[in-house]
Amino acid sequence: MNFEYLAQGFAVALTWQNLLIGFAGCFIGTMVGALPAIGPINGIALLLPIAYTMGLPPESTMILLASVYCGAEYGGRISSILLNVPGDAGAVMTAMDGYPMARQGRAGEALALSGLSSFVGGILGSIGLALFAPLLAGLTIGFGPAEYFVLMVFAFATLGSMVGDQPVKTLIGCTLGLMLATVGIDATSGAYRFTFDEPELGDGIEFVVLVIGLFSISEALIILEHQGRGFTMIRDLGRMTARWADIVKCSGTTLRSALIGFVVGVLPGTGASVSSAVSYTTAKRISDTEGTFGKGDVRGLAAPEAANNATACGAFVPMLTLGVPGSGTTAVMLGALMLYNIQPGPMLLAERPEIVGGLVASLFVGNFILLALNLPLVNIFARVLTIPNWLLVPGILVLSIIGVYSTHASIFSIYLMLGIGIIGWLLRKAGFDMAPLILGFVLGRVMEVNLRNALAISGGDPSILFQSTISIVLWFMAAAVAILPWYLSYRAKKRIKQAALTA
Repeated sequence: MNFEYLAQGFAVALTWQNLLIGFAGCFIGTMVGALPAIGPINGIALLLPIAYTMGLPPESTMILLASVYCGAEYGGRISSILLNVPGDAGAVMTAMDGYPMARQGRAGEALALSGLSSFVGGILGSIGLALFAPLLAGLTIGFGPAEYFVLMVFAFATLGSMVGDQPVKTLIGCTLGLMLATVGIDATSGAYRFTFDEPELGDGIEFVVLVIGLFSISEALIILEHQGRGFTMIRDLGRMTARWADIVKCSGTTLRSALIGFVVGVLPGTGASVSSAVSYTTAKRISDTEGTFGKGDVRGLAAPEAANNATACGAFVPMLTLGVPGSGTTAVMLGALMLYNIQPGPMLLAERPEIVGGLVASLFVGNFILLALNLPLVNIFARVLTIPNWLLVPGILVLSIIGVYSTHASIFSIYLMLGIGIIGWLLRKAGFDMAPLILGFVLGRVMEVNLRNALAISGGDPSILFQSTISIVLWFMAAAVAILPWYLSYRAKKRIKQAALTA
């Protein structure tokens, strides 16, 4: 296996400019992650247009966004432990044992131990990414347009079955994303599609406009809607270092959870919420012999934190090697590469090793930066929780407007962003997750291009989509992933019904 790309990546990541960018990204990401419900997507959505407008090279932009992503995964634990309010979806399970520890006067220990677990998960996830990215890229280098189209179908099937507990709403979100991806001039025929005689929609809905509208604007509206609801913050942090006995006690759980998190992260459409839940329930099943989970058990705290950060690294594997985002956040980062006219996929490692290597190397460096930041400066990051909404919401709106206008210099784009934000707010109130919509939008364009290329090769014969062995395997995998959860759910309900009848 050739690791020259990694050596080239460390040469990129260790320049003083990229070290400074990585440090800034880690710091900003931790603060963004600490704010309840903001999460990494909003931080990346706000920073992406600024980085693009500043003229940063693509490798530096990816280092910045990756640092924000990992920093937010670290920061999400702060509000979970001190407020019992998760910083993002992946930190929900952290609150299960983190907040009880804080109520017992062990908030500082919980923050320190979760920081160490996050570090272990991040480093092991980075090692997994460095090992598996070139391996998977080599296996998929023979993919043609037909195989890529079927791969996108598999990604959507995975999304529908694994994201959240409402697969129908997930599929509706994906469909909306696919529909939005069709807006603009048809690249083949030159016809205008769904532009409603608006010239500025000729190039389609800009990615930055859509992302900032769906996430940042809708989030600002949600914060305003719930501003009357207060939270009780634990202010007495106590001892600020983890006990050696606790570190040893949860070491096995941390390593196992990091492995689970990385594997789950590689699967398209899963994300930290799935990996943290799987790792927590696994740890509880194996280790909770005394019924202490949910009451301040250090293993229950370490499991989701190690899984979260390993998942963040694992999600980069399909993004970089297949062009398929592993999570909503990596979907935004995939769009960032497309802003630079760079197409992720198996050829990215061969054609632009400095981007792949720089990103992987920055994850190693970033985890050490985050450990150094989060242990001694956790008191400072905790103060972010005291920012009042009357300051936070206008700040989000101003940054959103500046980001969109600086990228597109168009008043229409600002109005479109605000309109999309209101629609996103309404969808979120109806229980829709925005990540599938973004995934549908990003993958939709790639899906359409590859379908058209495949049909052009075959002279319009759709059987080309079923001819190669790879395509057939992917079709079977897509069918299995789509049907299996429904079948297992049916069997579980049938078993419960039979048990009730026999009782």
